[in-house]
Formats: sequence, structure tokens, C-alpha cells
Amino acid sequence: MSKSNIIIALVGMPGSGKTSAAGFFKKKGFAVLRFGDQTDIGLKEMKLSLNEKNEKMYREKIRKELGMAAMAIKIKPRINKALKKNNKIILDGLYSWEEYIYLKRFYKNLFLLCIYVDPKKRYKRLCGRKIRGLTEKQAQERDCAELDKLNKGGPIAIADYLIKNNNSKKEFSQKLEKFLNSKTYK
Repeated sequence: MSKSNIIIALVGMPGSGKTSAAGFFKKKGFAVLRFGDQTDIGLKEMKLSLNEKNEKMYREKIRKELGMAAMAIKIKPRINKALKKNNKIILDGLYSWEEYIYLKRFYKNLFLLCIYVDPKKRYKRLCGRKIRGLTEKQAQERDCAELDKLNKGGPIAIADYLIKNNNSKKEFSQKLEKFLNSKTYK
């Protein structure tokens, strides 16, 4: 990876605004790669339909085969391909400590941007989702499962930069713009 390449991995709990942040960066010329797309790709290769049961099965299968860095191992060829066209990459949804450690070995300019929202606000957002909406109890359980079983806390804890997304979309965009202009990630 050349020195001018930059990879920013968005980390944060469900409902924090990682996908919204990825959309912001895409408009700014970044290539966006979603970790979650690997599940769709894997199920398509297996000729299985996209549904919650199959998605869970696939994620568990590849983590059993490749370990907790499985999604990073799977996304690495897509990162390399994207870097041939664009030197600015956003990774939407890096989860585990092992994914971070794996990718950091190959990409020295990997930067962690944590998107944070107070839990009650996140739960409200998750309850309001049209696709895969959760009750507050389900959202709390998902938080615990992701921290306990996916080792999600590490990348959040050592993030290079944190943006609070507790208020309006406009304010969130302004904070992302400030971050982008600060060159903190260089």
C-alpha cells in the first residue's frame, strides 16, 4: 500500500450511524466496502437465499473455518482491488479485534473512526428500522452478543477518532466534514 493510500474503518455499535457515515464518505469520493456484503457474496456462491437464518449460518461457518478474522480475510482481495482504482477506502462494519489485527498487518494506513451514540438513542433508532427492526430488549441483547462473541469492543476502545452522533443528521454531517478536513487520519 502506498503512503498516499488511506483506509478508514468505521466502528461502533448497531444503530450508531456507520452506514450513514459511509454514505457521506462515498459522496466525498471514497470507495466504500461493506463487511456485511461478504455474507451476501458467500450465500450467492452457495446458491442460498438471503435470509436471517442463512446469513447467520454463513457467518458462523466462515468464522469456524477461518477464525474471528474471517470477514477481514474475505474482504482483503476486495480492498486490494479497490485500491487499484481509488486511494481512499471506507470499510463499513469492521467488528472484531482479530479483523483489525489481521488488516493492520497489511495496511499500515488503516485508521479507526468510531461512531458513538448513547445506547437509548441507538435502541430507539433500531426499533424504528423498517428492515431488521429490533425491540429495545433485542437491541440490548445484540449489543451484549457482539461485545461478548464478536470481540467488538477492542476496535471501538482503540479508535483513532470518535464522533458522537447523538443529534441531527445535519450536525453529524458537519462533524464528519470537520473530521475529513482535519486530516486527522493522515
